[in-house]
Amino acid sequence: MNYSYSYLVRVQYLGFRFHGWQKQPDLKTVHWAIDKTLKFVCKGIRNKSVGVGRTDAKVSSTNYAFQLFIDVELEKKDFIESFNLNSPSDIRALSIERITDDSFNIIQHPKLKEYRYYFSYGEKNHPYCAAFLTGVLQDLDIDEMKKGAKLFEGFHNFTRYCTKPSKDTKVERAIDQCIIMDNTELSASFFPERSYVLVVKGEGFLRNQIRLIMGALFELGKGNYDLDFIKESLNPNSDIDFLKTIAPSSGLHLHKVDFK
Repeated sequence: MNYSYSYLVRVQYLGFRFHGWQKQPDLKTVHWAIDKTLKFVCKGIRNKSVGVGRTDAKVSSTNYAFQLFIDVELEKKDFIESFNLNSPSDIRALSIERITDDSFNIIQHPKLKEYRYYFSYGEKNHPYCAAFLTGVLQDLDIDEMKKGAKLFEGFHNFTRYCTKPSKDTKVERAIDQCIIMDNTELSASFFPERSYVLVVKGEGFLRNQIRLIMGALFELGKGNYDLDFIKESLNPNSDIDFLKTIAPSSGLHLHKVDFK
């Protein structure tokens, strides 16, 4: 792209009122809101923003990144202050760094992504929880779910953990870490006494992959699946049909993106 300068901007956003990251006609998306903010911050200056990847409707992020192309050099402190003054209350800029490598491409550059899915079980949550975590009314066997989560680690065929894959979709992916643990980070006075988080790390994920993994683990915790079923679901030659349980999107958070 023919711009004089390039920057890596990191932001946080609550996705509950947005229809995902990517711009869509007549819908409020995170990218739409950020570009609207940049019109005020960079008024009259040619610029373009490119996100690190898509997130689904209602999915949040504690550390999202986008590449900002612009024709003037920016003063970092002034940019952050102006961005946060003009952005909506559910989007906040964290940092901005100059990119000096002209070959850097935020979409193609190797990266490690960490997603987190927050959930609780056993009781109806306070309505305010809806934007942050999923409440499952049935009892869940957390110990069994922890065993199931570990089965997703490593290199597998995730055909059944992708929404409508095409013939060109690369369904064989590696997951570096997939664990369930107590939620000790995200908290609020209206949260249930105890909640949990699924932590998934990898270089790239398929459409709805983590929500389908979480859905399968919910079924495992309810006793509808067993560990052998989870193993078979990763076998492309098994006769298991596509999985139908997809966890709600609002419990999913893009926690961190690290560039290699």
